[in-house]
Amino acid sequence: MGGISIWQLLIIVAIIVLLFGTKKLRTLGSDLGESVKGFKKAMSDDDNKDNPVVKSVEKNDKE
Repeated sequence: MGGISIWQLLIIVAIIVLLFGTKKLRTLGSDLGESVKGFKKAMSDDDNKDNPVVKSVEKNDKE
């Protein structure tokens, strides 16, 4: 009762593809992926900036 079946999901996906088209969805997906990568990079850069111990450990690992 109230669960979504595989057929309902397929119908929703088909409607979305018909509305937006595959090219628009592809570019949307790649833009979203780049945004997530940028966010992760910014978070890791911020963590390294806040914690000087991590910087020294990373510096020693590279040498």
